[in-house]
Amino acid sequence: MISGGSTDGDSNRARKSKSRRECLEVERDGRSEAVISFGPEDLRGVNLPHNDALVIQARVANYDILRIFVDSGSSINVIFKDAFMQMDLQGYHLETVETALFGFAGHVVYSEGEIILPLTLGSHDLKKTVMTSFTVVDSPSSYNIILGRPAMNELRAVTSTYHQKIKFPVGPRVGEVRGDQPSSRKCYVEAVRADQGRYKREGKRAKVDEAGGRIVEEGEIHFVAEEEQEAVEIGPGQQIRELTGISPFISEHHLNIFPRSHPVKQKKRHFGPEKDKVISEQVKELLKAGHIREIQFPTWLSNVVLVPKSTGKWRMCVDFRDLNKACPKDHYPLPRIDQLVDSTSGYELLSFMDAYQGYHKIPLAKNDQDKVSFVTSGGIFCYIVMPFGLKNAGATYQRLMDKVCRY
Repeated sequence: MISGGSTDGDSNRARKSKSRRECLEVERDGRSEAVISFGPEDLRGVNLPHNDALVIQARVANYDILRIFVDSGSSINVIFKDAFMQMDLQGYHLETVETALFGFAGHVVYSEGEIILPLTLGSHDLKKTVMTSFTVVDSPSSYNIILGRPAMNELRAVTSTYHQKIKFPVGPRVGEVRGDQPSSRKCYVEAVRADQGRYKREGKRAKVDEAGGRIVEEGEIHFVAEEEQEAVEIGPGQQIRELTGISPFISEHHLNIFPRSHPVKQKKRHFGPEKDKVISEQVKELLKAGHIREIQFPTWLSNVVLVPKSTGKWRMCVDFRDLNKACPKDHYPLPRIDQLVDSTSGYELLSFMDAYQGYHKIPLAKNDQDKVSFVTSGGIFCYIVMPFGLKNAGATYQRLMDKVCRY
């Protein structure tokens, strides 16, 4: 949240005067405007599930600006100095602002000044332009501009981060701007890396809260350093370092269950003593690895299934069929094996990565863990990492791999 600046006046007297005026003012604009709503059709083209910030492109002072973060928690509109210096804004006057800004990564920031610029959202006949004030801030950021409440209120805009859209009235019709999810994710990764580097320089360790990116206290860093990887002995004098897990702020699996789905608790299946012993041993291994935990009140409950391996041993699986039916399909594109093989032709050297039990490196969202529960003769357990056999697990894993290779 960003507060301060000259939004409510640049002095105590100005702020008190504005507050008195607002108490007496009555909205006199009787124009009828279109009703703004969001529905399933607005989700077309949106990659679900997601926790992405709303990052858009808009026209500011005759410049098409990318990486504009829409932040309803900001009391001002911000244009960062790097972007401001690249815009030729002759004819626009920069006013001095005395009031400091609060909320920039926990520090007080003084602005370079304030400037009023035209802001245009939409395209063709469904676009809207307003004159709004921007506070110029000399602070590092992965964004070019932050649109706060002043711009949103002047546009009479309604935002939905879930639908990745801004909608605003254009007379009796409704204009809209769609968010840029790839740009949003790239900005987030850049911001995390910058905060991580800053905290390392200060001798601290960064932790990001679940609300999306704010550093709150010392704790777990997002990118696992070499000393936090587990050393594994593979032979006399030979060691490899194994990545113990992925930060939930890099990748996390969500079930996204249909709201009208009713939880299903499967009746426990009974196995013989031999199979019960196999199940008990594999459950102990999962507990030791930290992949599951005991649970008392599961919302969904599934049975385990033993599948024979080619080696003659048993593999314990979980019957997630009821749960999978209640989850929407993640249509993230998966690679074609034949194309991957063909792409390796012509190279002298190839590098391989052993992603043994790679699914278990991806954490499962905390509010979904009680749904991924299974029952055995030894008790009831739930996964805290992404298990095999779960719908959309392949899409989540591929999304992580694409992110790793991209960045």
